[in-house]
Amino acid sequence: MNLAKNIRNTATRVLQNEADSIKNLISLLDEDFEACVSAILESKGRVVVTGVGKSAIIANKIVATLNSTGTPALFMHAADAIHGDLGMVQREDVVICISKSGNTPEIKVLVPLLKKRGSILVALVSNTQSYLAEQATFVLNASIEEEACPLNLAPTSSTTAHLALGDALAVCLLEAKGFSSDDFAEYHPGGVLGKQLYLKVEDVIRQDEIPVVSEDAGIPEVIVEISSKRLGATAVEDSQGKLVGIITDGDLRRMLQKTLNIQSLKASDIMTQSPKTIAKEEYAIRALNVMKAHNITQLVALDGEKIAGFVHIHELMKEGIV
Repeated sequence: MNLAKNIRNTATRVLQNEADSIKNLISLLDEDFEACVSAILESKGRVVVTGVGKSAIIANKIVATLNSTGTPALFMHAADAIHGDLGMVQREDVVICISKSGNTPEIKVLVPLLKKRGSILVALVSNTQSYLAEQATFVLNASIEEEACPLNLAPTSSTTAHLALGDALAVCLLEAKGFSSDDFAEYHPGGVLGKQLYLKVEDVIRQDEIPVVSEDAGIPEVIVEISSKRLGATAVEDSQGKLVGIITDGDLRRMLQKTLNIQSLKASDIMTQSPKTIAKEEYAIRALNVMKAHNITQLVALDGEKIAGFVHIHELMKEGIV
């Protein structure tokens, strides 16, 4: 029990320390951060992010975030840069060097070479009095009071602060460029996230198996239509082919609880009027949200005022967006 309590206490202390480090960044945002965003927006090149050790890992993540949100970026390991990889940096590029101390040997060797190439140099550091900060065009201040490590040695709060500031930079660029959800979908075509952004209702409806009956149809015809199309429901349309209602297998059960005399009944007598619908051009994720909001399992998809098909929650589950 004591061990478990100590573990929770340590974890709480670490998370609180890192949370405080991120919160403190708000007060450190200044003109250099704004100027850095503007410089990247105006640049005709890419953003090159570099570092060594844990900073290199953070640099990789920031590069991935920039690329996925519309800002072309690439990673360059600072140690590899001075052994040939510096050739990937072009004059128009903006180079962000990440370093807690700002005084690592690799960075000290790399900085003069970058400046000689004429690149805009950005220092993302936790030490604003460092060599890197003094040489940089812009300084992104990620100072922290102490690491979450009890020895104040292992990069913990500092790397978290660097990562958070990188996210802030990426989102500022995203908003400044007017990067939209459609753009995001273009950059993320795979996986669940991609499907949520590009999969549309018309992609998942069964257009060749549309259960539909006229409003004058008898109950036996309704039962056969629901059973044969196996969607648990049928749309009801008027003489002009316009949707006027829906009948589910639940509606049939409730009807039979009231009466077994079904010969005189028509579809219009038991249908639910003004059913929930969705345009076939809408995103499938919106169809899912409508189903959840109204606790239903299917929607009638419309092409204008015409019935285009049914979108069922099972189809959304097959696509993996539920």
